[in-house]
Amino acid sequence: MSAVRRLVVEADGGSRGNPGPAGYGAVVIDAATGETLAEAAEYIGVATNNVAEYRGLIAGLTAAKALFPDAGDALEVHVRMDSKLVVEQMSGRWKIKHPDMKPLAARAAAILPPSSVTYEWIPRAQNKHADRLANEAMDAGRDGRQWEASASTAELDAPARTPLPDRGPPGDAAAGAAKARAALAAARGAADTGTLFEVNTGASEEPEPTDVTAAPQVGWAAAPDLGAPATFVLLRHGETLLTPEKRFSGSGGTDPELSAVGRDQAARAAIHFAALGTVQEIVSSPLRRCRETAAAVADRLGLDVRIEDGLRETDFGAWEGLTFGEVRERYGDDLTTWLADPETAPTGGGESFAEVAERVAAARDRLTARYAGRTVLAVTHVTPIKTLVRLALEAPAKAMFRMELSAASISTVAYYGDGNASVRLLNDTSHLR
Repeated sequence: MSAVRRLVVEADGGSRGNPGPAGYGAVVIDAATGETLAEAAEYIGVATNNVAEYRGLIAGLTAAKALFPDAGDALEVHVRMDSKLVVEQMSGRWKIKHPDMKPLAARAAAILPPSSVTYEWIPRAQNKHADRLANEAMDAGRDGRQWEASASTAELDAPARTPLPDRGPPGDAAAGAAKARAALAAARGAADTGTLFEVNTGASEEPEPTDVTAAPQVGWAAAPDLGAPATFVLLRHGETLLTPEKRFSGSGGTDPELSAVGRDQAARAAIHFAALGTVQEIVSSPLRRCRETAAAVADRLGLDVRIEDGLRETDFGAWEGLTFGEVRERYGDDLTTWLADPETAPTGGGESFAEVAERVAAARDRLTARYAGRTVLAVTHVTPIKTLVRLALEAPAKAMFRMELSAASISTVAYYGDGNASVRLLNDTSHLR
């Protein structure tokens, strides 16, 4: 029986414009020594980031097979990429829906036996060699030529490597966290009884089972292992023509489309989420500005959009289309009462904050049940996002007026199986700069 040959393939791809001039890079590494065995790079013309990344994967696997063409099942290849999309799709955890991705994924899967290839996502900073190869290829294309290995300096600029440990596929980070929480819980339980070390009393009884769903865990106490949370990445829609004028724009008005600025914001958000690689599902308010924003991201990620009516904006009644000053001038008493009482609806039969909170909470419960353990991009509006954050913090209704949410901003809330919620981000606009 032949000795197993273990290789690492690091691959990357990029597009300057997405779609735009694109190229890929791939490097094959000896897992035992960290030595570079082969490099590949190519300018591929106009393409998207995702196409370029898949092309990089194909080139890396092809180069690995070419090094040991007769190895058969004795060749094991561990692929490391900073594209969460490619890693999750090739690992079989995400569906491949985009028509441009399906044939590329099929080509990659056919190069080596599926049992011989494992995949791992790594941060971009750990994928510099392949990234630099891809950029060299794009630079060559810009100059009207193809990449040449003899002129490459990518390996010189890449960080030093250490041999890959002799182990199986990379472990699940959630499983590691679960073990840590279990250890903390055991230590805390021992501390509560005054015993930090196990004492063998000769007792043989099994411990009574603990109901971990009885009540949410509070404070810094060690939590039971409840698995990965449902994580809501809350994206406010891009600007409409009403947004910079700060006019009331809810679900009872004209349903405006994105402005040119709003479309650019949606495109920037799509680039951000594609690079981040964590979004697994997309849901959207039914209103046009959200559907357009969601579509920009979905097209980039190759995902579908599910419409969730509970994420629509408040119906502002007679205030739709007016500025705050105009409402103050025309409906001053109603506005004062609305600001002071969450049960009060806007003039003309709109929705109160209490009514909005009820339907948003119902939508939250539906989505957390449907997407337990997954990361969901929810494209919605100011009031639903503020409501989700407020409910997660168990803050009073007046907290709504203490939050700022910019157009196309990102906020994040994670929901755990014990009923706890964790606000992880609020009003992040760094992807727009």
